[in-house]
Amino acid sequence: MLRTRVITAVLLVTGLLLTVFLASKPVWAIVMLGISLLAVTEWSHLIKLSRTQSVVYVVIAAITGIGLLSLPYTALASYQSHIQLSLLSLSALFWLVIAPAWLKQRKSCQHRFMMCVLGAVLIFATWVAFVELRTINPWLLIGAIATVSLADSAAYFAGKRFGRRKLAPNISPGKTWEGVLGALAAVTVYGSLLCYYQQISLWLVVALWLVVLFSVMGDLVESLMKRQAGLKDSGQLLPGHGGILDRIDGFIPTLPMILLAISLLHFSGFNVHG
Repeated sequence: MLRTRVITAVLLVTGLLLTVFLASKPVWAIVMLGISLLAVTEWSHLIKLSRTQSVVYVVIAAITGIGLLSLPYTALASYQSHIQLSLLSLSALFWLVIAPAWLKQRKSCQHRFMMCVLGAVLIFATWVAFVELRTINPWLLIGAIATVSLADSAAYFAGKRFGRRKLAPNISPGKTWEGVLGALAAVTVYGSLLCYYQQISLWLVVALWLVVLFSVMGDLVESLMKRQAGLKDSGQLLPGHGGILDRIDGFIPTLPMILLAISLLHFSGFNVHG
């Protein structure tokens, strides 16, 4: 199982690096849209849509995605940044306000239309973040992905070795507070080294702590949805990892948050491009 997981991870990392650094922006956006539509498909299974409803949902999502891709070439081009900012803001609202309450109450939402809208907002906000963070600086995107991946791996191994106190036993029994502390320790070392060698403010380490906490929240929300749907994984597309949502659950809250923060800094007059 571990061997399969490692092989899949190596292939994913290789594919990611090749497309991030070699693909044009339109190609990158299309590739990420395809992955996002696979995530939308898995989301439809988590909220228990019928086969017909799932197909309709994915088709609507595809049309929406193609429309957003075409936006720079239409009369609505001037509204592109406003649409993106709205998506990012709605995503942030969910993760800052709704998600913590949902995890605390652990109630199953029976309003499928609302869950469809929620899934579209969260996944498309993540798609926008993947595309725009790369546009700002490919290394910014790689750094964000590396932070979440490092935290995830550190949490897994720290939890295996030192885990005693359950983080959310009714949602994800395998996650522990020791795992979270291991993730925080790992990104602290990573962030400190980055600050030292790149002459960056140590406030970056604090920002990385927030990234870890939101990535954990994303993991827990997906775990709660899988538990309520009676599923072990969101899909079987990635051997050893499960589905697309299982692989990107930590990115869904964090990448849009990072892009939103950068956008707000940009609007405030800070230069965030490099």
